[in-house]
Amino acid sequence: MSHHQGSIDWNRVASAGMSFAYIKATEGGDLLDPAFARNWSGAEEAGLDRGAYHFFTLCSPAEDQAANFLRSVPPQPPMLPPAVDLELEGNCAARPTWTVVEQELATYLRLVETALGHKTLLYVGTDFDDLYPVSSAFDRPLWLRRFLLRPDGSAWLVWQVDGYARVAGIRGPVDLDVIRRPR
Repeated sequence: MSHHQGSIDWNRVASAGMSFAYIKATEGGDLLDPAFARNWSGAEEAGLDRGAYHFFTLCSPAEDQAANFLRSVPPQPPMLPPAVDLELEGNCAARPTWTVVEQELATYLRLVETALGHKTLLYVGTDFDDLYPVSSAFDRPLWLRRFLLRPDGSAWLVWQVDGYARVAGIRGPVDLDVIRRPR
């Protein structure tokens, strides 16, 4: 969820059977989603498990991006593991080498994971993974986008089953995800 969804009625979202939400916190080295604080507290007040995600840009140093995320996300348990969104669509035009991306992402992950004490969940767009093989290079849980068919294997923690779902309390279409819960 982000400012793109407008004002969200989190109690209606919870009443519709949703049990968790990943909320956009930051993007790049300096953008804070303007609805983050409202969505973060609203999801908590409605009793939803919540996690924060960062949109990683290829045009900002990893240290700046991690600092932006960490100053914006309250390190208060309980929360779902932090997530990083890795997509080419919506990213800057730069396409650094795989070596540069691997080093920058490793730095970002180290800084965020050290501060928050959780491995970071990787949401890796197919376009991004085709150019930069992140999902095979980093041993992290995955947030996979695969409509209708359950992902193969056990590496995924979150599965995006729909990109145009309708959920009570949210205007317009939203992503719909399934999370694996520990037994």
